[in-house]
Amino acid sequence: MSILNSRNTTWRLLLLLVPLSVTQPAVAAAETLSFAQCVEIALRQNPDLSASRAQVEQAEAGLRQARGSRFPKLTASLIATRTNDALNAFGFKLSQRQATFNDFGAGQFNPGNPSSLFIAPDNLNYPGNVNNFNTRLEAQLPIYTGGMIEGNIEQAKALIRAAQSGDVAARQKLIYQVLQAYQGVHSARAMVAVAKQAEIAANAQVKTITSLVKGGVVVKSDLLSAQVRQQDTRIQLLQAQNTEATALDQLHLLLGMPLATPLDVGTSVMTPASTGSSSDLQQQALTGNPGVQALRSQVEAAQASVKVSKASLYPQLGLMARQDWNDSKLGFAANSYTVAGSLTWTVFDGKVTQSAVDRAAAGRNEQAARLQQAENTVAAEVARARRQSAEAEFSLTAREQAVESAEQATRLVDKRYANGVATITELLAAQTQLDKTRADVVRAQYELAVQRASLLLALGQLDPTQY
Repeated sequence: MSILNSRNTTWRLLLLLVPLSVTQPAVAAAETLSFAQCVEIALRQNPDLSASRAQVEQAEAGLRQARGSRFPKLTASLIATRTNDALNAFGFKLSQRQATFNDFGAGQFNPGNPSSLFIAPDNLNYPGNVNNFNTRLEAQLPIYTGGMIEGNIEQAKALIRAAQSGDVAARQKLIYQVLQAYQGVHSARAMVAVAKQAEIAANAQVKTITSLVKGGVVVKSDLLSAQVRQQDTRIQLLQAQNTEATALDQLHLLLGMPLATPLDVGTSVMTPASTGSSSDLQQQALTGNPGVQALRSQVEAAQASVKVSKASLYPQLGLMARQDWNDSKLGFAANSYTVAGSLTWTVFDGKVTQSAVDRAAAGRNEQAARLQQAENTVAAEVARARRQSAEAEFSLTAREQAVESAEQATRLVDKRYANGVATITELLAAQTQLDKTRADVVRAQYELAVQRASLLLALGQLDPTQY
């Protein structure tokens, strides 16, 4: 969290760091985005959300597919056949309404000769090549499927709810990551300000000690120790600047922006605190956490899968209506219709169906176990985040108070060293302690924002409009 913008920062510390903050190098032609704007762009452009949106679309398509099974299935077909098979050739002629007595070999039959009854007619047994064009329209309507269609619809609806909850969970996680990166930039810049202030103090000490060495007041080893600390502050400044650049790079990635795109962040934000007892917050998490909701819907989908598997244990009833046209050439010369009802019931299949039911039931039990584990994990996460949020809040208050004490202590040691009462070790230790307390304030502010956000993430209540 940024020292400059936190509502908890004392006026003394604010006045101390403001002059330093204005020395921050501005990003040339960079677009300054508020936290809400960063979240909006991330939710629109982040590549990771494309997968969750695609899962929702898949689930919605699955529901349309399941519902479509309730309606008649209409198919159109055209089959062209050429054959000299005796049975098929005669059947095609019948279908074309073109069968004649001569197709039975009537020309070889002699009524006056009883032995002609045993003659195999050539026209019937060797019909030659016959062409048939069968044009067909067929409609099939399921009447009773043992609950299969209903189970598929229930499963599809549950999967939609799971995908939608998963999408919400992905969005919540992305908001949390944006907050970490956004506040990480502010925290890094505050650390840069602290490091610059430490460098300024180190430079001043080197200058003062150099004068004292020239005056013979202190030994040269004191100057060397001060110069070592001066280099340390420069290293800390470089590390803080690199941390700031890394945080900006991470924000670029979350927003789906190329790293070369100039980008800057707006004002710092502080995550709102969550109120309520630990048990109340845990109950809210079990109800509102989108990840838990997604698993709960997956359990419902698994239960529907059991219903689908059981459908094969029951009779299947359907209706069929068909219209055919058969012709020796492409056309609609001879037409016929067929209407039928079918009732099938698998009496024995070697326990294939029952095994499928058992497998689906085991899958449901697995999902139920995953749900139980997720509920326990979320409850533990709520308790942890609540404790660490309280710890971070207390730590921030204590760190802010420590800064004033460390500043006063450093001023006293400076005077004592200038008067030859304190040693260089005491002086450097006091300045190091001051630098540390300032850095601790920055870390405490960032930790408070992140832990509060972690609690809201577990509750499923991360809302960028509240910042």
